[in-house]
Amino acid sequence: MDNRNLLLAIVLSVGILLIYQFLVVEPERARQATLQAEQAAAAGMEGDAIAAPRLSDGAVVTPGAFDTRDDALASASRRVLIDTLAVDGSINLTGARLDDLKLKRYRETLDENSPEITLLTPFGAPEAYYVVHGWTGGAGAPGSLPGPKTQWEQIAGGTLTQDAPVTLSYKTGDLTFTRTISIDADYMFKIEDQVTNSGAAPVRIAPYGLLNRHGIPGDLENFMILHEGPVAVLDGKLTERKYKKVVNDGGFEGSSTGGWIGLTDKYWLGALIPPQTETFKGAVKNAAGPNAVEPLFQANFVGAAREIPAGGSVAFESHLFAGAKKVNLLRSYEKPVAEGGLGVEGFDRAVDWGNLFFLTKPIFFVLDFLNSAVGNFGVAILILTLLIKLILFPLANKAYESMTKMKKLQPEIMKLRERYADDKMKQQQEMMAIYQKEKLNPLAGCLPVLVQIPIFYALYKTLFVTIELRHAPFFGWIRDLSEPDPTSIFNLFGLLPYDPMAMPVIGAFLGIGVLPLLMGVGMWFQMKLNPPPQDPIQQQVFALMPIFFTVLMAGFAAGLVLYWTWNTLLSIAQQYVIMRRMGVEIEWGDRFKTPAFVNRLMGKAEEAAPAAKPAAPPAGSDDKAK
Repeated sequence: MDNRNLLLAIVLSVGILLIYQFLVVEPERARQATLQAEQAAAAGMEGDAIAAPRLSDGAVVTPGAFDTRDDALASASRRVLIDTLAVDGSINLTGARLDDLKLKRYRETLDENSPEITLLTPFGAPEAYYVVHGWTGGAGAPGSLPGPKTQWEQIAGGTLTQDAPVTLSYKTGDLTFTRTISIDADYMFKIEDQVTNSGAAPVRIAPYGLLNRHGIPGDLENFMILHEGPVAVLDGKLTERKYKKVVNDGGFEGSSTGGWIGLTDKYWLGALIPPQTETFKGAVKNAAGPNAVEPLFQANFVGAAREIPAGGSVAFESHLFAGAKKVNLLRSYEKPVAEGGLGVEGFDRAVDWGNLFFLTKPIFFVLDFLNSAVGNFGVAILILTLLIKLILFPLANKAYESMTKMKKLQPEIMKLRERYADDKMKQQQEMMAIYQKEKLNPLAGCLPVLVQIPIFYALYKTLFVTIELRHAPFFGWIRDLSEPDPTSIFNLFGLLPYDPMAMPVIGAFLGIGVLPLLMGVGMWFQMKLNPPPQDPIQQQVFALMPIFFTVLMAGFAAGLVLYWTWNTLLSIAQQYVIMRRMGVEIEWGDRFKTPAFVNRLMGKAEEAAPAAKPAAPPAGSDDKAK
C-alpha cells in the first residue's frame, strides 16, 4: 500500500509540474520575449541595431539548384543590366539582389581573350556570392517587408552605367520602398533607399546589408602570409578571420561608428559600407550553422532603427564596393567627402600589408611612383634596388671593409692554425688577439644580409598581394613579375616541346628558369670574393648554398628574383671596388680556377717562367782552359 501511495504521489506531482509549465511558465516566457523585443526596438531608436535576417531563410531556390552560373542567370528573366567602363553584369529584380558581376579590366590569365574575372554569382549556382540590401522590422513593423522573394519593379533608368542610375520600387500595405542604385567609374555602388509611410500609424524599421558567400572558395591561395576571408574595420580596428576559422570557431561582431565589413580574396573585395557618421552593428558568421553540408559565410551590418511617422518618410544611404583592391583607389575613398571621397575609415587595410606594413607600404608606394615615371614595374624594381643599396651603403661598406681585412689576414691566420693545430683553445685566443689588434669584428660581414631579410620579405609581400603587380610585364620572356620565371633549364628554356613543370611529383622542382640561374651564378661569384670559412664542413655548406638558393628561389615571383639578382650584382661591384682600394689582390685563377685567357682578360699578367740555370761545367774544364 505504501508503495502504491508513493507511486501515486509521484504521478500527481509530475502532473502538477506539467500543468504549471504549460499554464504559467510558457505564457510568462512568451510575455518576456515580447517585452524584450519591444525593448530592443526602443533601444534601436537610440542607436542599437535590430538583428539581421538570414537571406537563406525562405529563399527562392536552394544552393546548388543549378549546374552552372549561366543556368542560374537564365532562370531569372527580370534583370537590370550593368555596363560600365569597369564592370558588367546584372541585378536580379527578385529580391533586388546584386548577384552577377564581372570585372572588365581583369582577365583570368595573360591571354587577352581569356574570361573576365567573375566576382559575384547568383544564388543557387555553384559558389554563389551575392549582395542584398533591405529592411528588418521591430515593433509595429509590417510582416511583408521586402525579402528574398520580393518582386521589385524598375521605375526609372535602363541599363545601369556610371552616368545613368536606375530606380526600383516595391509597395506593401502603407509602405512604399524606393531604391536608387548608381555606380562610379570603378567599383563603388551607391544604394539610396527611401521608405514612405502613407498609413495612420508610425512604423519602426532598420536598414541592413548582407554579403553572402556559399562554401569555401575553390581558388583560395592558402598561404600563411595571405589573408583571404571575412575582414572588417570596426571602431578603427582591423579584424580578420579565415574561412575555416569561421566554420570551426565562429565569426565576430561589434558596434562601430564608421568603418566597413566584407569578404576579401587575394586581389578582389566585396565590402559593405554603412554611413560613416552613424553607429551600426557589424557581424560575420556561418549562417548555415555548424552541421550544414555547405557553409554560408555572411558579412552583414544593421543600422539604427528608424521610426517613420504617419504620412512621413525616411531615407538611408549606404555603399557597396565590389571589385579590385587597387591601393590608390581604396585610399581615394578614405578622403573626406569635402575632398571628393567617402570618408571610409581604414579602407586600404583591405590589402593584406602584413605585420611589416611599415616597410611593405613604403616599398609599394615607391615602386608605384617609379612605375608611373618609367612605365615598367621591372625597371622600377631595378631602380628601387639601387636606392636601397644607396641607403644601406655605409653599413655595407663597413661590412665589406671588414671582410676585406679578413681576407688580408688569411695568411697569418693559416699560420696560427698550423702552429696550434693541436691546441684549439690557444688557436682561438691568438685569433681573437689578432681581431682585437686590427679592430676587426668577424660577424660584421653578416650585417648587410641581416638588414636585407626584412626588406626582402616586404618586397615579397608587396609582389604577392598587390594587384598592381599582377600580370605586370618586364622584358622578354618575363610577362608577369608576380609569377615565377616561366622558363626551365630542363626543356632548354622552351626549345624542347614539353613542360617539365607538368610532370607528376617532381614537376614542381624542375621550374628553374633563366633568372634563378643568373641569381645562383651571381651568388657563387660573390661567395668566391669572400674569405673562405676556416672549417672544412662550413666550406662545403657554403659551396652548396648557391645551388640551394637557385632551387629555392625558382618558385618565387620573378620580380623578387630580379631584385635579388640585381642586388647581388651591385654587391659584387661594390665589394670589388673596396678590395682594390684596400690593395687586396684578387687571385682570379686560384679563386675561380679560371683558364689563362680569362686571367689575361681580368688584367692579371701571367707570372714569367724562371730563367733556367746554366749547366755546371764538366769536371776539369777549368784546368784545361788554363
